[in-house]
Amino acid sequence: MFILLVPVTLFLSFIISQTWSVQLSWENWNARLRNRGNEFDKPSSQPHIIFILVDDQGFRDVGYHGSEIKTPTLDRLAAQGVKLENYYVQPLCSPSRSQLMTGRYQIHTGLQHSIIRATQPNCLPLENVTLPLKLKQAGYSTHMVGKWHLGFYKRGCMPTQRGFDTFFGSLLGSGDYYSHYKCEGPGMCGYDLYEGEEAAWEQDRGMYSTVMFTRKAINILANHNPRRQPLFLYLAYQAVHSPLQVPARYLERYKAIPNVHRRKYAAMVSCLDEAIHNLTLALKRYGYYDNTVIVYSSDNGGQPLAGGSNWPLRGSKATYWEGGIRAVGFVHSPLLVNKGTKCRSLVHITDWFPTLVTLGEGTLDEDLNLDGYDVWEAISEGRPSPRQDILHNIDPIYIKAKNGSWKAGYGLWNTAIQAALRVGHWKLLTGVPGYSDWVPPQTFSNQQIINRWHNERVRWDRGKSIWLFNITADPYERVDLSQRYPHIVKKMLMRLAQYNKTAVPVRYPAKDLRSNPQYNGGVWGPWYKDEREEQQVNERYDNLFTNHLGKRRWKKKSKNRKLKRKVDA
Repeated sequence: MFILLVPVTLFLSFIISQTWSVQLSWENWNARLRNRGNEFDKPSSQPHIIFILVDDQGFRDVGYHGSEIKTPTLDRLAAQGVKLENYYVQPLCSPSRSQLMTGRYQIHTGLQHSIIRATQPNCLPLENVTLPLKLKQAGYSTHMVGKWHLGFYKRGCMPTQRGFDTFFGSLLGSGDYYSHYKCEGPGMCGYDLYEGEEAAWEQDRGMYSTVMFTRKAINILANHNPRRQPLFLYLAYQAVHSPLQVPARYLERYKAIPNVHRRKYAAMVSCLDEAIHNLTLALKRYGYYDNTVIVYSSDNGGQPLAGGSNWPLRGSKATYWEGGIRAVGFVHSPLLVNKGTKCRSLVHITDWFPTLVTLGEGTLDEDLNLDGYDVWEAISEGRPSPRQDILHNIDPIYIKAKNGSWKAGYGLWNTAIQAALRVGHWKLLTGVPGYSDWVPPQTFSNQQIINRWHNERVRWDRGKSIWLFNITADPYERVDLSQRYPHIVKKMLMRLAQYNKTAVPVRYPAKDLRSNPQYNGGVWGPWYKDEREEQQVNERYDNLFTNHLGKRRWKKKSKNRKLKRKVDA
């Protein structure tokens, strides 16, 4: 009996030990899986970046700048973050967007003149490395929602070809907020809403674009894991650009504003403010907020004729006066060192490229030839900005100053050329800077606005083509100092001339009739094919032109022969 019990005891011990061994193995395996899961879910040191660019919001069109427009969300985010009170952009849509995307001045991309128009075979030059591409290289998931306005004449110009993983929005500069149609002239009308590189017909429910873009942005946040991969979201609202359209419920709170255009504009800003409130809630709900940097910026000054206000700054959108280029901007983030402050250091829209790439732990190659600076420490910690000057622009095509000359520019610069430069406290303007009035809100009557809808009034002092201001002492540009300080003017003109030596030729091609949406299924979109097809098309056009010219010459020659025969007869 004893002899039988020993093996049984040993057998049971063996079974128990194996069971424990298996159990320990499973526990180790589960622990290993848990640890691996923790590794997967370990938050990245790279912050999520949300860049909100709004369209045509004037300097005074935000509550914290004394506006009658209510913007509680923007006021709160700015108050808890850092307000940029010496922040500059460009006076028009495409130029600002091009400098945000490349970190380079317009003179270095060929986009010095005006905007990129829907009918032009033009876009942000493909040789330029873009902000989303650099962030993508750093491991970011990159998404764009909203207005592109950097050209689309060929597929390579589309947002998804320039560094964005996804794109939902419009390609043109403006359009109907509900139908998403835009006309560029008689018989040149088309649909302008895209998902990726295809028209988003199935996505269109006639929804107001501010609401639609916000919902799309929130959907992107909901479907991305913030702990696995950093996210870059570029949310470029159509608002508050004309046409002045807004859901009726937002108009109720502005009944007291007599000017109907200002009233609609104010309602559009309120809708925008609510949209950003919803976006902020989503950042918190889906686990992004604590490791996120939110940048808010307008793309240019407001347009008083379309309800905007830059008061008390001088000028408006499309001008190089402060009202056209000094923008509403702030940074909101738990990652800021000094919150609830104002940054009075000089900051320019080109600075976001190096600032955000560095913040995202990306690399800045020397061959990028950036004009922007990394200003994160200036914003976050209140340190001095590395930026000391801004080339607002040199536009060699816009030479409307009738009395501009080399003589007026001391032989250093032709003052007929529209140009603007900031160095330290000083700002120099030459040529025709644009509409130059100081416009209080609601100055224009409804009748005046209707009669001059979308017409930029250009006015300049006869015989004058150069101005100098101390912007720090005189931010409203009321006292021209060009006669009092000619030595400063000369130094500034020399700096302009130096910048101009680095400029590339202007890219501003003529209208291309092939851009008409009627040739593209009723949609605004790429109309150029690949290079081989382009060459064949161009050769076809050249042959047609040559044949047509040859026929005209042949007809002319035969006509001359007939005339000669008659004379000889």
